[in-house]
Order: sequence, then structure tokens, then C-alpha cells
Amino acid sequence: MLTVTNVSMSFSDRKLYDDVNLKFTPGNCYGIIGANGAGKSTFLKILEGQLAPTTGNVSLGPNERMSSLKQDHFAFDDQTVLNTVLQGHEHLYQVMTEKDALYAKPDFSDADGIKAAELEGEFAEMDGWNAESDASQLLQSMGIPEDQHQTLMKDLPESEKIKVLLAQALFGKPDVLLLDEPTNGLDPMTISWLENFLADYENTVLVVSHDRHFLNSVCTHMCDVDFGKIQLFVGNYDFWLQSSELALKLRNQANSKKEEQIKQLQDFIARFSANASKSKQATSRKKQLDKITLDDIKPSSRKYPFIKFTPERELGNDFLRVENVSKTIDGHQILENVNFLLRPGDKAALISRSDVTTSVLMQLLAGTLEPDTGSITWGVTTNRAYMPKDLNPEFSNDKLNILEWLRQYASKEESDNTFLRGFLGQMLFKGDEVLKEVPVLSGGEKVRSYLSKLMLSKANVLLLDDPTNHLDLESITSLNDALIDFSGSMVFTSHDHEFIQTIANHIIEVGPKGVVDRADTTYDDFMAHEVAQAQVAKIY
Repeated sequence: MLTVTNVSMSFSDRKLYDDVNLKFTPGNCYGIIGANGAGKSTFLKILEGQLAPTTGNVSLGPNERMSSLKQDHFAFDDQTVLNTVLQGHEHLYQVMTEKDALYAKPDFSDADGIKAAELEGEFAEMDGWNAESDASQLLQSMGIPEDQHQTLMKDLPESEKIKVLLAQALFGKPDVLLLDEPTNGLDPMTISWLENFLADYENTVLVVSHDRHFLNSVCTHMCDVDFGKIQLFVGNYDFWLQSSELALKLRNQANSKKEEQIKQLQDFIARFSANASKSKQATSRKKQLDKITLDDIKPSSRKYPFIKFTPERELGNDFLRVENVSKTIDGHQILENVNFLLRPGDKAALISRSDVTTSVLMQLLAGTLEPDTGSITWGVTTNRAYMPKDLNPEFSNDKLNILEWLRQYASKEESDNTFLRGFLGQMLFKGDEVLKEVPVLSGGEKVRSYLSKLMLSKANVLLLDDPTNHLDLESITSLNDALIDFSGSMVFTSHDHEFIQTIANHIIEVGPKGVVDRADTTYDDFMAHEVAQAQVAKIY
């Protein structure tokens, strides 16, 4: 068990949180949520002991071990894949290394023999004899074959490095597992594997993530970092979100009787619990939900940006035709004979095991790159707006503040200060924040500014390359809802499962050897479709 007692954390200019008292118990998975900058990752660092709190302390149960997902992808470059995983259990690896060093001594003494025997006993207690086999099995279950286990980390592609570091964190079933954005850079198959792994994990897990599908799949509790406090709530992310909305509704029903409010809460919990899966996490969560009272649910103080895309005109009969498109960059073939047809009303998700593939295709569609062969034909009535993955070049002009930057893209009728300030206010830029120079904006602020530009464009076709990057959960939710409601057509890339599932009605998977194109389908149906997945296997 992990216990947090009277913890506060202050930096020179502000206090992150105060008087935090929490207990994290085995068999539960705690999702840590909060606005960007609220201190989620800082809280994990305090729990791990990387940062000392201003006051209070963090304690782990006796003989318990904590493990965390390492963020430095280059820290183990000179180690083999297998050794990197074994180092996830630091004490075991230390004993193993020390024992092997003793046996390798040319002048092995009696004292060395006694020491070796002690280490052997300790090694056996930690199930050390099965360590390499367990690490190997873990790697294989994540899609890293045995013939790569002696490969140096520096020789692995980035996507595989991420898997190895995840395996390192999970190795040896730590009593407390800390995961900061564990789905970043993972392919859908590995994310699904991790969801299943954590859903049945018997020890304590704390996870920071912007992936709502992931939080919903694995979490029994939400740990909300908000306005200087950290509060614990039973349920997954959707339950926290919907129950906070219900709490606000009940608060506004000042005249309704207590019995009526209790009935509304019970009905809500019954509806929510009916959709629960059969994992241990979901079963545990359901038992705890049934105990919730009216006093347990609280309205959220979170602010959501107002996002709405309104096309100036409807799309005609033609949307997009891509024929025999190929592209090679720096001698590497990225795309080969890509063909697909999109119809008006399509909201197409481009997915791939390689981000480069989808980004290059998006750039070709946007016209910022030219294909080597083939053609891209847009309908004559399309009015397109493009959001690239890398927004930094768009915000490099140090002579412009947010207000002036946005004014460049506004019509004459919408270019006055009053309108633009109000517009940016809806996107959570308050007061003098609109005068911030654009190069110093955070990643999330740049995305919100760029979304403002897209809204002003009144385009009937949106091209969005990973638009949820850098956004907090509130902004992701607002953007998600806006794109569901969008009456135009779109092509987008994303790593957010929920985002793709709820928006896309057309899935195009792009590999180095072609595409698999499925219209009138959802993401989940596409991933579960045996014929489609057999076709997917052939394009890689």
C-alpha cells in the first residue's frame, strides 16, 4: 500500500497542492487527471521519491517494491534488450550482477564463496532463476521476438524502444506501478495488450494519461488534481465526467426532493454499471460504485473550450480521389500506389504503424508535398483547412501576439478586437493572455490557437494531423464533440482510440505495400474484422 500524508508542494512562484492525504491500495488502478500544468507528473515524481515534497511524506508498505516507466529513451542504449528489462527489478539485477562478477574472479576465495552463497539465497528468494525466462516471455507478449532480445537498445527503432521500457516497468510484478503516459508511441495492438494486462493486475497502479479509452478500460478510481487539491473518486474517467455533470445538474435543482435526487443517482449508477466489462478491475469498480452517496459526487470546476466548426457552404457531389500515389523521401519509400475514394459526409481516419506514413500522406493531401507519381483530385466545391502535426513554424513570428496572429485569418467583419477577444476567451485565453507573444506559447496553447484559426476558416473539409497532441482531457473532449457534430467532411490522424471510434465512419490503414480501405465502418469494427486484419497483415 502507498500512503500519502499531509503532502504539499510549492515552487517559488506558486503552490501546486496542499494537505494531500491519500491511500492507494492493491487491486486498484488510479488514473491521475488534471489540466495541463496542474502537477500530475510532479505528483508521480513525489510518489517515486524523485522530488521531495515541501511538507509531508510518502510511505510504501514494508518489503514492497515500486517501479516506474522511464521517460529517457536513450538511457539504456548500451544495454541489450533483455538486460534493460531485467533492470526493472533493480535489486534483483544488482544481486545477479554481483553474483556473476564473483564467479568470474580468477582468484575466487573462501570469503567469495560465502558471499556468493548469501547472494544465491537472496537470488532464489526473488525467483531469480526464472527472471530471464519471465523477461523474455513478457517481451514476446508485447511483440518483440526472441531473436531481438540480445540486440542493443540503440539499434532498435523508437517504437520498439518504448515497448522495452514498458516491459522494464512491468517486470517482476512490482507492488506499486507508476506509469506516466504509457500509451504514447505504442501501436493499437500493444495498447490493447497493456489494457488487458492492467485490468487484471493484482497490485497498485497509478497512471497519468490523456487516452480516455485507456483510462476507461483500466481505472477503478480517478485522482483529480485541481485547484490546489488532489481528490479521489471511485470509477473510471467516463464515470467521473458524467457524475460531475450529474452533480452540477442536481445542485441546480434546488427545489427537488432528496429522494428524487437519490433516485437519479441510483438510476445513473445502474445505467453505467450495465456497460461494465468482466475484468477484475470492472468488477471491483462496480462494487464500489454501488456504495456511492449523493455527498460523494462533486461538480467539476474544470473549464472546457467552446469549439464549433461551421462550414460556409455544403460540399457538392465530389470529395476526394487518390490514385496511384507514391512518395519516396531521402531514399526511403514511404507510400506506394495508394488508392482510395472518399465521398461527401465521410470522416476518414488514416491509421498506420508508422507516424511518418500518415503524416506524409496528410502533407500530400494538404498540398505541402507533391507526390512522385499519381494524382490527388479534390471536388471543386471543397474548401479545405489543414492542421499540421508540427505547429512550431506557424508560431515563429516573435512580432505577433495571439490576438494579432489570429487577426491574420479573420474576415473583415470578424477582425475587430472585441470579436477576437471574445472568440479567444471561448478558447480559454482570458484577459491579457491574448497579448502573449506566439513563440512562447505552450504546446496546448498553440493547438487551441490553431483550432481558433480553423473555426474562422469556415471550411467544409478539415485535414487534421494528430490534433489532440498537447491538449488536456477537457480540450480533447470538446474537440471530440465538435468533430462529431461537424456537418462537413474530414480526413484525420490520431492515436486516441476514443477519438477515432466516435468520429470516423471510414478507416484507411496505410502500410509500405499499399492500403486497406473500409468505408461505413467504425474503428472497433475494423480492428475486429478478420478479413480486414488479414489484408492489413499483407501491407506491412
